[in-house]
Amino acid sequence: MSDSGANLTARVYHELREEILKGTYAPGTALTELGLAEALGVSRTPVREALRQLELCELVKITPNKGAVVLGITTDDIRDIYEIRSLIEGIAAERAAKEASEDQIRQLCEIIDLTEFYYEKGYLDQLQSMDGRFHTYLYGMSNGRMLRHILNDLHSYVGRFRGMSIKRKGRVEQMLKEHRAVMDAIRNHDGASARARMTEHVINSMNNIIQLQQMQSETGEQDANSDL
Repeated sequence: MSDSGANLTARVYHELREEILKGTYAPGTALTELGLAEALGVSRTPVREALRQLELCELVKITPNKGAVVLGITTDDIRDIYEIRSLIEGIAAERAAKEASEDQIRQLCEIIDLTEFYYEKGYLDQLQSMDGRFHTYLYGMSNGRMLRHILNDLHSYVGRFRGMSIKRKGRVEQMLKEHRAVMDAIRNHDGASARARMTEHVINSMNNIIQLQQMQSETGEQDANSDL
C-alpha cells in the first residue's frame, strides 16, 4: 500500500472510530463497505482496511459475506476501562505527590478553581474539558510518558459517557470535592493518600456512569412498553 493509501486508510479509520465512540453508529448498526465509501467519498479499499483495524480494536465485528456490525462500548467495557484507569491513575497520583514542584501544584489548583468558576457560572459545556485538563495535567506531573499515553487512550474510549455523566445532578460538586482531595494529598506530598483518593475518584466516576446507563436503559424499556 502506498503512503497516500496508508494515510487515507488512517483517516477513514480515525473518522469511523470517532463516530462509533460518539455513538453516531450505535451498537448493532450494520456497516457496509459501499455505504461507508459513498458517505466518506473514498474507494472501498481504505474502508475495508479501516474496518479490519476497527475489528482488531473490537469496536466492530466482521462477518464474511455480510459486512461489519458495530460493537461499540458496553457496560462491561466501561467497567474494565475504569478499573484499569483506577490502578494506573492511582500510580500517577502517587508519583505526582512525590515529584511535583510547587509551581505544578499551583497550576493544578488553578485548574480546579477554574472548573469551579465555570460550574458556578453555568458554563456546563466547559466542565468535561476542564475535567480532562485536570487529569491530563496530573499525568504530566507524574513524569510517566507511558502512563500518559495509556491513560489518554483509555479516556478516548469513554469521552461520550463522561460528558453525559458530568451533567448528572450532583456529580460536578462531588467531582470537585474529589479533585480537591487528590490535590490536597499531592500538596502534602502524601503519595499513599494521593493514590487512594484518585482510585476512589475514578471508581466513583465509573459507578456514576453505570448508574446513568441503567437509568437510561430502564427509561427506554418503559418508553417501548408504553407503545405496546
